[in-house]
Amino acid sequence: MNPAPVAIVDYGMGNLRSVQNAVEHLGGHAVFVSDPMQLRQYQKIILPGVGAFSQAITCLRETGLDVALSERRDAGAHILGICLGMQLMCTVSEEDGIHQGLDWFSAKVSRFPADSGLSVPHMGWNGVDFSRDDPMFAKLESGSDAYFVHSYRVECSDPADVIATTDYGHRFDSIIQRGNVRGIQFHPEKSQGFGLGMIRNYVELPC
Repeated sequence: MNPAPVAIVDYGMGNLRSVQNAVEHLGGHAVFVSDPMQLRQYQKIILPGVGAFSQAITCLRETGLDVALSERRDAGAHILGICLGMQLMCTVSEEDGIHQGLDWFSAKVSRFPADSGLSVPHMGWNGVDFSRDDPMFAKLESGSDAYFVHSYRVECSDPADVIATTDYGHRFDSIIQRGNVRGIQFHPEKSQGFGLGMIRNYVELPC
């Protein structure tokens, strides 16, 4: 049986083509979707994102994609947020002021501490340590390196929502999951075999 097609949310911000190429390289079929009504047809949805939180959440709200995404979440669709897409799923972001997110996770998005002595943004390869089992981790090894580019990190209020962490001066939440919704802080489409394996596992999730 062929896997269900994947909708990649096009709201004007994100590395859409590289995500699409990764999905299709792994045998899936991915299409760009910018129409909230069209989004209702899909059981697998990727919310990518590169850029500023405030601009991204404004784009989602102005287009009605925020409502459509929440409806699909409530209907049981498998939704995957990547990088900024993961941060948009949180309650609030402190990037350039205080901005309300989709509030799917009780979580705050805050900048890496300036006094950590580490370079910000966090850019490059770093290990991803699994906190518990998840279908997205099938045949993948905890501690594998993934490619990160971000200045802000997610802090979940509920430890049960955290399924992987990464150490960059201190631990931060690098993969989160609640029910049918998952968020990945790194770029799996740029993370070679480990990242592609994660995308493959997502594509193969049963609907």
